[in-house]
Amino acid sequence: MPDEQSNHLDTATEQYDHAHNHNEDHVGRRGGWITNLFRPGGHSHAGALLDAAMANQRGIWALKVSLVGLLITAFLQVGVVAISGSVALLADTLHNFSDALTAIPLWLAFSLARRSRDRRFTYGYGRAEDLAGVLIVVMIFASALVIFYETYRKITDPQLVSNLVWVAAAALIGFAGNELVAAFRIRVGNEIGSAALVSDGKHARTDGLTSLGVLAGVIGVWLGYPLADPLVGFIIGVAILWIGWGAGGEMWLRMMDAVDPSLSKRIDTVARSVEGVIDVHDIALRWLGHRQRGEVHIVVDGELPTYASHRIAEEVRHALFHALPALVDMTVHIDPSESNPDNSHNLTAHHRS
Repeated sequence: MPDEQSNHLDTATEQYDHAHNHNEDHVGRRGGWITNLFRPGGHSHAGALLDAAMANQRGIWALKVSLVGLLITAFLQVGVVAISGSVALLADTLHNFSDALTAIPLWLAFSLARRSRDRRFTYGYGRAEDLAGVLIVVMIFASALVIFYETYRKITDPQLVSNLVWVAAAALIGFAGNELVAAFRIRVGNEIGSAALVSDGKHARTDGLTSLGVLAGVIGVWLGYPLADPLVGFIIGVAILWIGWGAGGEMWLRMMDAVDPSLSKRIDTVARSVEGVIDVHDIALRWLGHRQRGEVHIVVDGELPTYASHRIAEEVRHALFHALPALVDMTVHIDPSESNPDNSHNLTAHHRS
């Protein structure tokens, strides 16, 4: 079995790296040194998908790097907020801090996912990652409420925004820092199949765009429209709510064990392609963090000996592990083919809905 798993990893790694290297040939000279800076050496992306321990390691590593990057960006902006009184920049800075702090629950979740399954948590601890994603959504909405409050306060009690050049510089710093972190989180999140990490990356990317909104507010104040600053802060708040709605939808699907229908279709197709499989039914698949677990029923010749039927089931499992790199376990139930298919299930038929 270890040799089979090793061959599975090597084959998938070769297939992925071939496509990935082809991709990199196109990007190479156009900023490849930047992406290499944020890539840990020695591990392929397919390896991260297939190896749960490696996936957790890469997820934690990505969170550490992005946490440092966003904290540096936010602290640089804090000083400018203090000397300028810009509510738009304050909104952007608060959002950057909240985005940085979302790395902490995700970090804890990835660490928890390292634990093995036990008698109480029979599916393991992967769901902690999805719960961290829910917490991230709550923090996104909370930061929007703070921004709306500050916008209202600035409109009812206007204060002159000063040091416009510094505010503009801080906005550009916010955009650059968030965009680098966003690209980094999304890349690693896609590599390891983590919806929470990808959502967090998209959150950071929109933060970068809101930083450009701050720059627009600075230009408006400079042109003689002092309300431009709080109005941009309000627009940022609306943008954050929109992001929170999208991220909340993604996390809702994860918590409800929803998957892309094409994955169920792929399981059906792959299982049917295995010699000896007559029919496939009752496919179930779920995400637990960045890992997948599933179940499938296959119909085989009812006259086959137990060993032969089990061998077919193992070939189906093996094929599915190749087809779904994030799959960590698949239970294959064997149904015998017979002239009266109801007979073999009469015992449990009244328990099925």
